[in-house]
Amino acid sequence: MIIVTSNDIPGYRIEAVFGEVMGLTVRARDIGSQFTAGFRSLGGGELPEMTRMLYESRSEVMNRMVAEAQQRQANAIVAMRFDSSELGTTWTEVCAYGTAVYAVPIPAGEEGSTPQSGWIVENNQQHPQTNEHTAQGEQSHGQHVPQHSPQQQNQQQMPHGPVS
Repeated sequence: MIIVTSNDIPGYRIEAVFGEVMGLTVRARDIGSQFTAGFRSLGGGELPEMTRMLYESRSEVMNRMVAEAQQRQANAIVAMRFDSSELGTTWTEVCAYGTAVYAVPIPAGEEGSTPQSGWIVENNQQHPQTNEHTAQGEQSHGQHVPQHSPQQQNQQQMPHGPVS
């Protein structure tokens, strides 16, 4: 699944918009970590207990957001954002949200194509795979729908590594 904070994906054409998706969690800070972090904050610097809690929370909400997008048959999320707030004195809410879309790589030579999207289209034509969401080998929108996201295929097969 491609996830970007921009409103579009360079080298891709957005062919369907499935709407907003989100992941949400509310975490209670345990008293031990909060107590330890309180002492550490007196000296300044990072609070590893709080950093770990926020990192885990962000990972969890990202997974929930992706699951919701996949349920809607999306293969990408654009305009992704995080939001967090405190609820009371010991609870923290973390939310990830974005717009679920279906994006297809633009073939080389077409306006908007990038080296990566051209490579993905060419690779899919040489090694066709069917997507579980398309009927028996049927093409979607005249384009091959890869079984794995283009980003995953790119990381696995592109000769010069992934392009950021």
